Amino acid sequence: MKKQIIAFALGALTLLGASAQNTSKLTATKANEYGLIYTLPLTAFNVTIAAEKTVKTPGEFYQYAKKYLNADPILAPSVSWRITEAAIEQTAFPDEQERYLVTLKNGSGAFVTVSDDNFPISLNDEAYRWSCPVVNLPEAKKARPTILQLPIARQAVTPEMIQSKSSAKRAELAAAKIYELRNMRSEIISGQADAMPSDGAAMKLALDQIASQEEALTAMFLGTVQTSTEVRTYNVDIPAEGAPERRVLARLSMVDGLVAPDDLSGSPIYVTVSPQTRGALPVNDKGETKSFPKGGVAYRIPGTGLVSVSFDGKTLVGGTYDVAQYGVVFGLDPSLFTSRKSPSYLHFNPLTGAIRELGTINK
Repeated sequence: MKKQIIAFALGALTLLGASAQNTSKLTATKANEYGLIYTLPLTAFNVTIAAEKTVKTPGEFYQYAKKYLNADPILAPSVSWRITEAAIEQTAFPDEQERYLVTLKNGSGAFVTVSDDNFPISLNDEAYRWSCPVVNLPEAKKARPTILQLPIARQAVTPEMIQSKSSAKRAELAAAKIYELRNMRSEIISGQADAMPSDGAAMKLALDQIASQEEALTAMFLGTVQTSTEVRTYNVDIPAEGAPERRVLARLSMVDGLVAPDDLSGSPIYVTVSPQTRGALPVNDKGETKSFPKGGVAYRIPGTGLVSVSFDGKTLVGGTYDVAQYGVVFGLDPSLFTSRKSPSYLHFNPLTGAIRELGTINK
């Protein structure tokens, strides 16, 4: 069968590669009186927030960092949080007020494919596949062990450091070990070491070992910094009345990270939903609103809305989306899809119920 596309673009959504959804085929037969029922979708959004936790811990010898390393150390333990990323993902849920019985008679075998939520996917085109827009969502990350939590830290400590009961003496010995390691590295690189590594692989192993021990000893003076990332997803519904709305999505606490909207220990993260355009019913040549055809194939003419997420006066993420709630419902004459010679096919946008493509099938 060859499809001839009719120019029909009503807010078509660009769908990128993602996993296709499961579909079911509903065929108009005498058994169901040639009637097929489906539900139009309403729009919702998932907002995913990533917050990074930073834990700073002073080293054992922080008081001697300036003296031996001429560096500024971490002076006190601290925990802080910051938002690193945010993403908006459009979703849909059933509009229980917009369930339609489409009548497709004449024994044409016309059919509708629907999603698991009974959203219409296509009419008279079983091969059509749809997929959700690809959104790169942030990922949670566990804290990695600091250099002082690794076995190499124990290897860096000398017997003299272990035996000494004076922190000042241990700091002096640790600093001496750092300079000794630096000297060893210099001698290996210049080829002047008494016991040179046998080959390139052995040299790399030796230099890596020296660098790790130096890093561990230096951390005993300067302290350590450990980071992890927490990710949470929040559902955002469109206000029923379609008015602009800004509300607190969550809060960011400098101690506890992402907390509930009513937890005043954190600063607010806002989500704003604002209508931009409204869908309108089609009109005839006289400018009169067309009537919904009897038993018609219902679809949505959506509007558009701006959705944005902000924190501390800055926009984290935002965009304009087709929104079902800002639109209207109209229908196509069912006879378009029951012609024996040249029936039409129809592709829906399952996130809004809008038409993506309408065409004819030449048999």
